[in-house]
Amino acid sequence: MAPPILTALDHHLTPEARRWLADAVARVGDDPTAVRSVFPAVGRRCGRGPLVDGWAVADAARARLLAALPLRGAALVEEITALHRYGDSAEQRAVLRSLALLEDTDASFADLGLPLVRAALWGNDTDLIEAALGPYAGRHLDEDGYRHAVLKCVFCGIPLDRVAGLTERADRELARMLADFAHERVAAGRDVPSDIWPIVRAHPGALEASGLPGEATSSSPDRRAAAAAALAAFTGAE
Repeated sequence: MAPPILTALDHHLTPEARRWLADAVARVGDDPTAVRSVFPAVGRRCGRGPLVDGWAVADAARARLLAALPLRGAALVEEITALHRYGDSAEQRAVLRSLALLEDTDASFADLGLPLVRAALWGNDTDLIEAALGPYAGRHLDEDGYRHAVLKCVFCGIPLDRVAGLTERADRELARMLADFAHERVAAGRDVPSDIWPIVRAHPGALEASGLPGEATSSSPDRRAAAAAALAAFTGAE
C-alpha cells in the first residue's frame, strides 16, 4: 500500500505531471544517477503548491523519486546527502521530509540519515527545521538531541504541534527546560509561547523550580505583567 502522502499526490497531479513523474521514476529505477537531473526539475514539472500535512506537491513528488532509487543503506545515504548538499532549500526540505519513508522502504537505512537532521537543526531556516522534525527524527534523535530540537522550535517560533513524537517523548527534563525558557522570557518582560504550557503542566513542580512565579512580585511592571500573563496561560493550559 502506498504511503498516504503519495496517494494524495496521485490525486493532485495533472495528467501531464503524472506522466512526467512516472517516466522520471522509471529512469531513476534503471539508473540511480538520473535522480540528479530530475530531482531539481520536479517543482517546474509537478507544481510547488501545498498538498497536505505541511507537505508541498514538490516534496511528495521528490519523495517518490527517492523511494524509487535502487540503493540501500550507505549507498542510499550517500546519494541523498549529495542531493541535499547541492540542492536549493526546497530540495533540501524534500530530502528531510522523505527520511521516514526511506527507512520504511529500507530497514538498513535506520539512523544513517541523522546527520541531515542535525545539519538542519544547526541552521536557522525554519522550513528546514520543521521538515527535519518529522517521524524520522522522532524515532531516532537521542533524548538530549530531541529536547534541544524542541527548544530550538520554541526559539524559532515553530508551533510544537509540528514536532513528531512530542506526546510520547516530552519528559520532565524537557518540561524543566521549557519552564526555564519561560522564566527567561518573563524576566525580559516578553510573552511566552502558549504551546509550551501543556508540557510544563504535565510535570508538577517544573514551573515552581524555574522561579517564574516569583516574577509576579517583581519591582518591574513589565516583568509583573509578563508573569501574570504566563501564569494565567499555565493555569488555563489543557
